[in-house]
Amino acid sequence: MSGPVEVGAPGLAGDEQGDRENHGGPDKAVLLYPGEHYAAWAQEVGELATPAFGENLTTSGLLESDVVLGSVYSVGSVLLQVTQPRRPCYKLAAHHGIKDMAVRTQSTGRTGFYCRVLQPGSLAAGDALELTTRPSHGITAAEVHRVLNVDRGDEIAVRRLLRHAYVLPESWAKLLRRRVDGDLEDQAARLGG
Repeated sequence: MSGPVEVGAPGLAGDEQGDRENHGGPDKAVLLYPGEHYAAWAQEVGELATPAFGENLTTSGLLESDVVLGSVYSVGSVLLQVTQPRRPCYKLAAHHGIKDMAVRTQSTGRTGFYCRVLQPGSLAAGDALELTTRPSHGITAAEVHRVLNVDRGDEIAVRRLLRHAYVLPESWAKLLRRRVDGDLEDQAARLGG
């Protein structure tokens, strides 16, 4: 980003998604990815050029374990609300040429997280990301990711998330309800293509 970029409800001006069925939309308008993760990736797979994970904003000092769903952050003149962690898919492997990149991203929890745009405006590289509102429920992007994708049999955690289903995408709440009923979905297609 060389100068200010306009941000509207669909996301950053000029940003495009190749798969609009699974990417983008108002609840996934802006993808944030913690810059701290790049050092770990460099140790595991070699240096990756930012933005290696399709993120719109590479952050500093804000990890998935810090971010509570529903929190609102200001950056530039934009207000963003955290909606969900990213669910990694096989396209990460294709992009990086690393067959198990989606699996690695999922197992490490270095997923990044999506936001909706509450107030359109503009932002520029170096703008501070400042917390304005943090819900009291305490459900973080890291917790949702862990329960949804990694520790899928953790029934206590599944039930905790369902008590706060209003913070989850409806499709994820349905998926978790099916798990309570004993239906554990197959992740192979999403992770392996």
